[in-house]
Amino acid sequence: MSAYREGDRTVVLIPARMSEAEEQRWVTVMLDKLAAQESKRVIGDVELAERAERLSAQYFQGRARPVSVRWVTNQNTRWGSCTPSEGSIRLSHRLQGMPEYVVDYVLLHELAHLLVPGHGPDFWRLLEAYPRTERARGFLEGVVAAGRLPHQPVSRAE
Repeated sequence: MSAYREGDRTVVLIPARMSEAEEQRWVTVMLDKLAAQESKRVIGDVELAERAERLSAQYFQGRARPVSVRWVTNQNTRWGSCTPSEGSIRLSHRLQGMPEYVVDYVLLHELAHLLVPGHGPDFWRLLEAYPRTERARGFLEGVVAAGRLPHQPVSRAE
């Protein structure tokens, strides 16, 4: 049995002989293992700053130049923040372990604030360059919505 990411898809390989209950149980187990592996691959502040530089070059012709980019643990209601006057970008530690395209979107969102303050039409036009903007926004909205659901333990067939 194995699980891996293939572009935007998650692939879980399990034996065909399993019952539906076993299949559901093992898919959950394998997805949990994959998520645990991915969450261990946390990039540090230096790598985060390098990633921001690459994204700025790719999507904003290098015009967004942050002075600092770092993870913070004190943002529990925002995914990221930017102080254009200081050139600083901060990303919530809650993003760590999320898909790369989601982290890239939040980084691009904050980089865009270095070029355009506020969330007006010019701001959103900048983000149109990133092809996964809507998908990343949907992912984050789903995370927020899931956090509002009452906690229900997952029942597993044994």
